[in-house]
Amino acid sequence: MKIFKHRNFSLMFFGRIISNIGDSLYGVAAMLLIYQLGGSTFYTGLAGFLSILPRIVEFCSGPLIDKIPIKSLLVRTQIIQSGLLLLIPLASLLDVLSVALVLTLTPIISAINVLIFPAQMAALPKVLPEELLTRGNSLFTVAYQGVDIAFNGLAGILFVAIGPFALYTTNSITFLIGAIVFSMIRMPKEQAEASHENEMNARESVKSFVKNYLSDLREGLNMIMNTFLAKLLYGVIVLNLAVASLIAVFPEYGELIGGTEFVGFLLMAGALGSLIGALLAPSLKLEQFPLGKLFSYGFFIMGFLWIFAVMMPSPWLTLALYLIGWIPAGAINVLVFTMVQKTAPKHLTGRLMTATTSLSGMAAPLGALIGGSLGTWIGSPSVVFINSAIIILIALLWLINPVVRNIPPTKNLDQNTFANSALATEGN
Repeated sequence: MKIFKHRNFSLMFFGRIISNIGDSLYGVAAMLLIYQLGGSTFYTGLAGFLSILPRIVEFCSGPLIDKIPIKSLLVRTQIIQSGLLLLIPLASLLDVLSVALVLTLTPIISAINVLIFPAQMAALPKVLPEELLTRGNSLFTVAYQGVDIAFNGLAGILFVAIGPFALYTTNSITFLIGAIVFSMIRMPKEQAEASHENEMNARESVKSFVKNYLSDLREGLNMIMNTFLAKLLYGVIVLNLAVASLIAVFPEYGELIGGTEFVGFLLMAGALGSLIGALLAPSLKLEQFPLGKLFSYGFFIMGFLWIFAVMMPSPWLTLALYLIGWIPAGAINVLVFTMVQKTAPKHLTGRLMTATTSLSGMAAPLGALIGGSLGTWIGSPSVVFINSAIIILIALLWLINPVVRNIPPTKNLDQNTFANSALATEGN
């Protein structure tokens, strides 16, 4: 493919695949280990709360991502994660393993992870021409979701077959391999010199750096809150709360419908649905359709299918409907990244990307905690049903909102779009 002739993109892409293998193995292993040690959905909800919590301040990393060399950031984060994951099997060998230790490591590892994804997405315009951005975003989403498809399900099986500690060790090794791949990135000379200059300036004047950092941060937040993105984000915040609440009860729900391995299968089904959507996005030419209406119709379909999934008598039918429900979300996700990259000024891409992702997920920690707590009270199937209904409600509210309904197709967006939409949102 033409896109893989761009060396830095190829290294970032394949490094992302390896890194995501580690993320997938860790995500399932941690969820199952916490449920095994704690014996309640409350602990899995608490784990979800702690793992998602760092995303609330993810937008603060935006100005840093715009200044720190991408290679250095990616390599160091992989090495740190590798070391942290080895603490779990070590604690088991020393007979000091507890649910408290696993829960303590959860937000630390998550805090490191929040830097990686927006950093790579912000770097795409620097390593690819604009006409390849949608394809690049699609491939990155494929890398993320494709790995989840294979390794979420595999992690559940491996957890039973080889045990959690061998799984954690394997997980640590994948992060080390990812660090090696990322270390081979060679940014263009002018970008390397600019990054070096930014680092030197930061060292010369900490006070000046902090001042500029806060100014950059405000600029990114103002760009979001004064445009149509704000109207979308209000709904996405509640939507992510619902999804986090639902996933928090998966350890119990998976065992209830089919056994421990179905916990991984549920996560795998979500990843597969998102992957299918990401693959379909370019071929269906969704850039030609109004983005606001795609949001409304897509998430209505998701919630509708998930409600029916709870009612299915067979776990395989439940998985099938849950998978199909994720397809529109996967397609929309690709378009959102393309929208931000096309509308944001190049020097603001990193801070706008991180501000968008962190604000959209700010309620997810609370959702995980609520979902885990409700699961102990009303049961996991009821939690899944209620949150699916909430997703339908959000979709309907988007549809009746004139600002969201009139968001133009992605292909019509450019850097003037935000300025024009700021005027439009003032009257709504």
